[in-house]
Amino acid sequence: MPHLILIADIGGTSSRLALAGTDGRPQDVRIHRNDAFSGFEALIETDLAARGVAADDVGGAVLAIAGPADGEHVRLTNRDWSFAKDELRRRFGWQKLLGVNDFEALAYGVPALGPDDLVAVGGGEAAEGAPMLVCGPGTGFGVAGLLKIGDTFRAVTGEGGHARLGATNTEEARLIAHMVRELGPVVVEHALSGSGLARIHRVLTGDRLSPEQVIAAAFGGDGEARETCNMFLRLFGRIAGDLALTFDARGGVYLAGGVSAGLLPFYESSPFRDAFEEHPPLDPRLIATPVHIITHPTPGLLGCGQLAGRLARELV
Repeated sequence: MPHLILIADIGGTSSRLALAGTDGRPQDVRIHRNDAFSGFEALIETDLAARGVAADDVGGAVLAIAGPADGEHVRLTNRDWSFAKDELRRRFGWQKLLGVNDFEALAYGVPALGPDDLVAVGGGEAAEGAPMLVCGPGTGFGVAGLLKIGDTFRAVTGEGGHARLGATNTEEARLIAHMVRELGPVVVEHALSGSGLARIHRVLTGDRLSPEQVIAAAFGGDGEARETCNMFLRLFGRIAGDLALTFDARGGVYLAGGVSAGLLPFYESSPFRDAFEEHPPLDPRLIATPVHIITHPTPGLLGCGQLAGRLARELV
């Protein structure tokens, strides 16, 4: 089946791989920890071997990368992995190879999400045909927009996680002052990422906990951990509001990443929505903008699958 396409969502910590055909649906999703591999090639070889798939059964690949992917040479932002597209394509004998940013893939996956894959966080109704925004914290902080042009969706990516982060009140100013002393100029993902959640907790409390431990403590009723989560969600709401205005995302805002989903029970009672809306004089626009948390386990693969379906139909 030369029209079979390998699809992969390769993050800084873990990678999700599957196969897709002309229907674009991910098949046999497998998750790998990146620490077990020396690089992209070893990851792909091991995955295909475990599936019992021969090299000539796969006609191409769509690889979603946690970093810029528009050039010939691709490098992960938060892991020392890189590859050259032509070399990788020749190594595996693929006819087609498409590399995209991981949040570009997430954006393409949004139209394939169903009601059971989303949890609403306030707002009104999405404006038909208006731009959409996908953003969220993980190993870093990703950003992408999604435009509908006729019957076709087109993703627009950027590196919003590396935009400078400022303060809007004295509490945020104290937090950022600590981070400046530690890191120098502070960018969004220094605070809004898994490591950022742990960093905020350390600055506020002095305790060195992992992001998972902070969230678990908040679930267990720890007041300091809950305050850390509230600070994180306030910053997240403000930055998501900034980006929604930048993209004019009246078609809806979609929050992606494991940290977004992990904090799901805390949004309603947190400052997230107030911080999202508080952007005078454009508060009414943001009050009307719906926000959803993506709970689908592999939304990036849904987007890769949509792109893979196009490639597979070209190979039939």
